[in-house]
Amino acid sequence: MTSEVVENEFEFYSKAEKYWKDVPATVDGMLGGYGHISSIDINSSRKFLQRFLRDGPNRTGTTRALDCGAGIGRITKRLLLPLFKTVDMVDVTEDFLTKAKSYLGEEGRRVRNYFCCGLQDFSPEPNSYDVIWIQWVIGHLTDNHLSDFLKRCRTGLRPNGIVVIKDNMAQEGVIMDDVDSSVCRDLDVVRKIIRRAGLHLLAEERQENFPDEIYHVYTFAMR
Repeated sequence: MTSEVVENEFEFYSKAEKYWKDVPATVDGMLGGYGHISSIDINSSRKFLQRFLRDGPNRTGTTRALDCGAGIGRITKRLLLPLFKTVDMVDVTEDFLTKAKSYLGEEGRRVRNYFCCGLQDFSPEPNSYDVIWIQWVIGHLTDNHLSDFLKRCRTGLRPNGIVVIKDNMAQEGVIMDDVDSSVCRDLDVVRKIIRRAGLHLLAEERQENFPDEIYHVYTFAMR
């Protein structure tokens, strides 16, 4: 659990904020030098998401999505704006959100809100989102803050809405990364936190065709 590897919570968050302030506001910067995997990532995410957007009695709507840890809007631009009428973005780094306004181009007019905030302090507006997408950012939250944030996400969902987490998974336990001040959890730990937040897992999938040297990446859908 993060309580075993995060010695000072304030330092954990402030170090991460400082790290991201120095990262270039580019796709390559967002992906830690792995910008070339962006299309593989987006294509897999689109296939995963579309299974919930298909026709049916419990179909997830396409009115509004929230991009959490949005950075410059890589996911907003290529995954969410093509599928949803409007999108909101939240990120702790103001420079990234400023860059997003030019990076998103014309379609960026459909981004309703740019929230500059850490997820530990962010509350999605209740009953507002069809999809809350949380990618490569849960490692910047302690277990308690992640569980509490997911509870707030649950109240932010519209009927048949889903929360999606896509992130790195450790082989075993919880691993601290001192460089960007984040943790990487194993699958069991993440599933426990999801359950603790009162969410029910609908689907889980391992990302294919990523470089061998990086962590395994999994996508979870829940409500």
